[in-house]
Amino acid sequence: MTSMDLSQYITISGALGAEPQISAPKGNPPAELVFQDLAEGDGTAALSSSTLTVHYKLLTWSDGKIADSSWTSGNPATFPLANVVKGWQEGLPGMKVGGRRLLIVPPSLGYGSADYGPIKGNETLVFVVDLIDVK
Repeated sequence: MTSMDLSQYITISGALGAEPQISAPKGNPPAELVFQDLAEGDGTAALSSSTLTVHYKLLTWSDGKIADSSWTSGNPATFPLANVVKGWQEGLPGMKVGGRRLLIVPPSLGYGSADYGPIKGNETLVFVVDLIDVK
């Protein structure tokens, strides 16, 4: 996992805590898991063993479409970090409550070669995650 400036690929706008606006990705996606802290939190840091409460937005790289968003339902998601895609398991530990992180997740750490709802197999995933709580 690499931390880097991802503005060459994608642009995120919107205030922390509000639903982010995500531009369509440009060029070829990174081959590995990469992340950028868009806002650093100052609360408790997530651990691989933590249960997290987050707001998130998911965009698919190939077509730039929104595939899922907790902001749409108005309800944040709560889950044990061990129960989600490997890209989150590897990309969210160390993130602090109150932060916003952009993750670009390769297919091998996302849903792999299988279709998953509206997400086609071998899709690179773009997540913007606001960390609300860690337990």
